[in-house]
Amino acid sequence: MRPSDGPRGGRPRVVLFPLPYQGHINPMLRLAAALHARGLAITVVHTETRAPDRQKLPADFDLVTIRDGVAPELAESDDVAPFVLALNRSCAAPFRDYLAGARDVACVVADVDWFAPLGVARELGVKALPLMTSSAAKFRVYMAFPVLEEKGYLPIRESNLDIKVKELPPLLVRDLHHEKDETRYRAYAHLLSNMVSGVRQSSGLILNTLDVIEENEIANIYKDISIPVFAIGPLHILSPSVDSSLLLQDRSCLQWLDAQPPGSVIYVSLGSLMSINAHELTEIAWGLVASRRPFLWVIRPGLVRGCEASELPIELQEEIIRDRGRMVSWAPQQEVLKHPAVGAFLTHCGWNSTLESILEGVPMICRPLGGDQLCNARYVCEVWKVGFRVVEVENQLARGDVQVAIEKMMGQKEGDEIRERMRDLRDAAAKCTSKGGPTDVSLQRLVGFIVSP
Repeated sequence: MRPSDGPRGGRPRVVLFPLPYQGHINPMLRLAAALHARGLAITVVHTETRAPDRQKLPADFDLVTIRDGVAPELAESDDVAPFVLALNRSCAAPFRDYLAGARDVACVVADVDWFAPLGVARELGVKALPLMTSSAAKFRVYMAFPVLEEKGYLPIRESNLDIKVKELPPLLVRDLHHEKDETRYRAYAHLLSNMVSGVRQSSGLILNTLDVIEENEIANIYKDISIPVFAIGPLHILSPSVDSSLLLQDRSCLQWLDAQPPGSVIYVSLGSLMSINAHELTEIAWGLVASRRPFLWVIRPGLVRGCEASELPIELQEEIIRDRGRMVSWAPQQEVLKHPAVGAFLTHCGWNSTLESILEGVPMICRPLGGDQLCNARYVCEVWKVGFRVVEVENQLARGDVQVAIEKMMGQKEGDEIRERMRDLRDAAAKCTSKGGPTDVSLQRLVGFIVSP
């Protein structure tokens, strides 16, 4: 589908191209809404894979879908790098055809993973701005990848997991990329090499973060790449809500939360992408039941590896219902975290979830599963100190781990101290993102940069 791409009322047009994953689509569409609210016309380009529903997008947005030609089994695989590399190979030509025929495009904003479309924009003389949807700290890991290999930190070995990465404090080797399969590891390294090279050649870099939590990381990125850097996060609070959910949200859980005492509920969600095994699902369930505290648990389709339904045994479901638990297949997470009944978040530490938790002042019980979550969890637990980890990623989670973690967060002095630090961080983040604050100023700079000749 291709609409007219001329400016409406003479407004400069921005073309935005998200990576087709929920955690990448959400911030990109929020950025689109923020730019639109500041006078820019918007076209969203998307692959046919996981394309957003046009009816859910604002009426003033144009949506262009391009063929990606990627096999469905590759799109559904948890091996992300080959999928993203295949997308770059297959989408460069159709994106070039689209952009070459589009009129009055001031700028292309694409996910950092879209190195080929960003290259197309540069070749056609259009400003190219990659968006890093994860943390600035994680982008520093991407930039340092060749050095990490050269110095022997990578590939990760069992013997070096707890070694400090001196070049990237406070990270340990275990917080870097976990991939034992040589082929998958090399695909990941190839993707990062192309990604970082593309960013260095671009007009600037947009970061979905805020300087009150990553000031040093932002400064180090700017020092290393020497192009404009715009830290304009967290994007989810800078613009009106855009319904970009690929899963149907069960909003009835908000009414259930209304009936719970303030600060009493454990909210549990392990994100939209990574999976766990059936044993871990059951152990989490029994740990929640044993905590004797109300909980709201998101069990999305595909959460359990190899099981689309991700269902618990009937007897365990009955036990959960009796013990004040509520399960949903997907939830309106920002509204859940904002709800006064929620007292803690058992999370995978995806970056969107981490930012949302900080902005609402909800302390985190961390169960990272891989990817950027490992780095995020280290910052949550060791730098900001607004949460703690249940177990390390390579360890099997047991019900006792979950029960003890909940009790520590909800019923012990350590949890009270974490809660107080989280309130302080929330207030600092609110000040940073207020009108005239660093995030607002950076967003104004970005708009000025886009419309400048």
